[in-house]
Amino acid sequence: MKKLPDIDLQPSPVYDLLNGSIKTQMLLTAIELNLFDFLSSQKTSEEIAMEFKTHLANTGLFLDGLTAVGLLKKRGGCYWNTGATETMLNRSSPAYVGEMLLMTHRMSAETVSRMTQLVRNGPPSKAPDIGGEEIWAGYARVLANYQRSGVARKMAGTVSQIEGFSSFKKMLDLGGGPGLFCIAMVAEHSAMNGTIFDRPAIVKVAEEFIAEYEMKDRITTIGGDYLNDPIGEGYDLIWTSATLNFVHGNLTRMVEKIYDALAPGGVFVSLSDGVLDERTRPAVYVLSNLAYALPGQDLMFNSGEVAEAMKNVGFASVESTVVATPMMPMELDMARK
Repeated sequence: MKKLPDIDLQPSPVYDLLNGSIKTQMLLTAIELNLFDFLSSQKTSEEIAMEFKTHLANTGLFLDGLTAVGLLKKRGGCYWNTGATETMLNRSSPAYVGEMLLMTHRMSAETVSRMTQLVRNGPPSKAPDIGGEEIWAGYARVLANYQRSGVARKMAGTVSQIEGFSSFKKMLDLGGGPGLFCIAMVAEHSAMNGTIFDRPAIVKVAEEFIAEYEMKDRITTIGGDYLNDPIGEGYDLIWTSATLNFVHGNLTRMVEKIYDALAPGGVFVSLSDGVLDERTRPAVYVLSNLAYALPGQDLMFNSGEVAEAMKNVGFASVESTVVATPMMPMELDMARK
């Protein structure tokens, strides 16, 4: 007689993975409704449905789902934001990243919808366009709140501890996007001036934040292609954050260019993602990279890759550490000329 298989029953992540698209859509729907703006204090499902003019029963089901995944709290029939959602998803918060999450989702949606086809057939013969300047300028604008959610000040505090920082005269934020890292680092110094280099449309966004933080007298911008255009010279500090990925195939050339742009004794600091465990960790990095890699633009750095390029170019010393960020652990490499 044939017997049923004897299988040790353990909770399996396979079943929860099926809920991935539901979790994502719940988050996006809540952001699109501006739901988290209303839940700084406790509200019933009836109050929420009345405020947003939504279906009462389905509103309750939706709120329970958000609570189940940890985006809301519930007690006594009332719902309210967790600390994280209050900080990150309430539009009144200076660290609001809802628009960034919506834009990130839109940028990856096409690849996700074609994943089976891309796995079967490989990337298209022509490399995909990962977005024009205006798209990235829009992304830079929404990225600003992520940078000022604590990351920029944390990195500025770390950089300010570099030996000789007090004597630095000028720094470059290369591929600086909205420029909050540069703004924070210049603010840590009594006299150092800064320059933000990025595409012309993107530095226009950075100029908005320079004005907001009253730094026009200490921070300037340069618009261009940092791989092929002059980036200036005589810098005491050059900072890059998650931007060298875009010159992955020319990393050594770019690091050489950075080396040449530094003054003697100058320091190059890179904050970058680095993949571990045979390119399987951290999961958030591996998964987010799929949106670019499957269509043919694999932007992932292996752990230690930037530091190795620094050593090969001839920096006198290279120090590396891993730092926590809201998205994932990242590699912080400091190289002195």
